[in-house]
Amino acid sequence: MAFSPIIKNWYSDNKRNLPWRQSSDPYKIWLSEIILQQTRVAQGLPYYERFISHFPDVHSLAEAEEEQVLKLWQGLGYYSRARNLHHAARQVSHEMNGDFPGTAAGLKGLKGVGEYTAHAIASFCYNEPVAVVDGNVYRVLARYFGIDLPVNSTAGKKLFAGKAAEVLDKNDPATHNQAIMEFGALQCVPANPDCENCPLSKECVAFQTDRVSDLPVKTKKNKVKRRFFNYLVALYDNKVILQQRTGNDIWKNMYEFPLIETSGPAEREELQEKIRESSILPDDDFIMEPYHEEALIHKLSHQHIHTRFWIIHCNSPLEKAVDREKVNEYPMPVLVANFVRELDF
Repeated sequence: MAFSPIIKNWYSDNKRNLPWRQSSDPYKIWLSEIILQQTRVAQGLPYYERFISHFPDVHSLAEAEEEQVLKLWQGLGYYSRARNLHHAARQVSHEMNGDFPGTAAGLKGLKGVGEYTAHAIASFCYNEPVAVVDGNVYRVLARYFGIDLPVNSTAGKKLFAGKAAEVLDKNDPATHNQAIMEFGALQCVPANPDCENCPLSKECVAFQTDRVSDLPVKTKKNKVKRRFFNYLVALYDNKVILQQRTGNDIWKNMYEFPLIETSGPAEREELQEKIRESSILPDDDFIMEPYHEEALIHKLSHQHIHTRFWIIHCNSPLEKAVDREKVNEYPMPVLVANFVRELDF
């Protein structure tokens, strides 16, 4: 089959000059792959460079405090990736003397490393003949073979994994895997791809049957959940209360202002009553006003968070308070960090 030679040819002429492509160091490849999960290259590149600057090897990342790792990750979202990254670095550093496993099977034993990431590292670094299947690869294969089985179904995943293995160049899996992912990212793009100038168009079933815009097929996602966050920005004597999130909800271990989550939009009187029933503030002597009249909507893949920040001026010293000018030093969810910048802490 001419598939692999064609996309490798295309890759040679069109590939982007990305820093992790200049290396076969598994640490750098692993770091780039974790950052690029759920993240576009343009957004992830400065984060990669920042991490390499702060943590040039797996040992330095392993020895870092989690707070420092989360602060560097701030703004990338899906913060479990950062926590897993840190955990895996400690696995490699402390349990494996800094040597990454040399096979896909071994790599899957690292926290946060699934089949796709393991196959990418194993093929790029060790030339193991294993195929990668990410969103870009799904799209290329679905169109090329005319597959209308949903890519996010169990049967679909199995079929696409088989097709990816079928077209894989087993003698040069590193170049092949990078080529097919790059081809999906730059040539076989989701909307309005340039099929007339595509080197695969003559054999592409979707192009020949006018189904490019219909493929790949995905089953409908679950309904997006709406949540209502009310952040209490409690101030006294140039200090503000800051708390660390716990549990397994979003933004675990990140810092934020005291939060009251309600079932719907909350009025001032309702929040005042909830504050008085809690032990958030030292006493009932406070003045509160909304910073924005309308809620800010922070959209995540699985939930939309309707957020209001309430400025509270207290008349008694605060517990768990930090100096206002130090607030920026803490890792925070991006919606909180944006507010902190706007209020000029």
